[in-house]
Amino acid sequence: MSGVRAPRRGTPAAQGFRMPAEWELHAATWLAWPHHTPDWPGKFGAIPWAFAEIVRAIARSERVRLIVRDAAYEAKARRALGQAAAPLERVDFWRATTDRGWLRDMGPLFVVREKGDRRELGATSWRFNGWAKYPNWRRDDAAKDRLLRRLRVRTWQPTVAGRRVVLEGGAIDVDGEGTLLATEECLLSPVQARNPGLGRDGTEQALCDFLGAERVVWLGDGIAGDDTHGHVDDLARFVRPGVVVLASEDDPGDVNHRALAENRERLQGVRDARGRPLEVVPLPMPAPLRFAGTRLPASYLNFLVTNGAVLVPTFNDPMDRIALGVLAELFPDRTVVGIHAVDLVWGFGTLHCLTQQEPAPGVTLR
Repeated sequence: MSGVRAPRRGTPAAQGFRMPAEWELHAATWLAWPHHTPDWPGKFGAIPWAFAEIVRAIARSERVRLIVRDAAYEAKARRALGQAAAPLERVDFWRATTDRGWLRDMGPLFVVREKGDRRELGATSWRFNGWAKYPNWRRDDAAKDRLLRRLRVRTWQPTVAGRRVVLEGGAIDVDGEGTLLATEECLLSPVQARNPGLGRDGTEQALCDFLGAERVVWLGDGIAGDDTHGHVDDLARFVRPGVVVLASEDDPGDVNHRALAENRERLQGVRDARGRPLEVVPLPMPAPLRFAGTRLPASYLNFLVTNGAVLVPTFNDPMDRIALGVLAELFPDRTVVGIHAVDLVWGFGTLHCLTQQEPAPGVTLR
């Protein structure tokens, strides 16, 4: 765990901006209509219908900003959403060319600044490089800046020593009050090297300067099958200030057992940026899910919080019911909705990976 940090002069955090928690009021959730068939080889036919269900569930309580490649894809999306009975009046279609469209990672990370009982919206545009793994990322990296110009929001491009910093939204989770979760496997591993030479101190300072992270809580490794090299949104999430839900695997024969137990040990006795001891709530893992011999990153932690609901990936597993029950107790003010994700996870991500929330400007509501 890091110590408490202060932002450098002139940075968004020094000007009062912070990344809000996901449960704070949204103006909209961003999503990109699927088009890159290699992400779901052999299963792509089912994916647009899964997206239509996600859009329908989100749009019950907030707007959806749906990114489509062109007019033809917009027409496809409109047909599928109409057949799924999604409320099209709550969907804004924005055209942009993307390589793939995993919004959590390629999209902006929004920040807000409170002014009395109101708040101002800003955005940080981190560099996206295809998880330091895939070659098709340049259009994804460029798309968010074009979209932010359309949104007309003040934007920063995080840089250190003149170099843009690489960061995906799935690599972090925040409580909105200065505490940030991340894994060493993703952000500090010299093997995966998002930002060679930046190191722990430089990474923490960038997270402090541009997202308002006063304290970074470092976990170790992520879950098996995660081809993003340890994104924390499959592993551990804040559900309110001072409370973290953590993936748990009781089977000592499962490859996840040791790493998840070590992460629980790391959280013992940890205090957040406000000095509160973190309460850790275990959330079970589903049974190992494989397709074509490949272990997939099936995890209930990849849930999405919207204004009125918590959307949770489910996997036709007995643990589905238990996970939904745990999250229902943790989010008593929202409806917990299971979304079938067996097909989605063949793309190595589910609900949280595909979406990005845009905080609501105006009156603050937590």
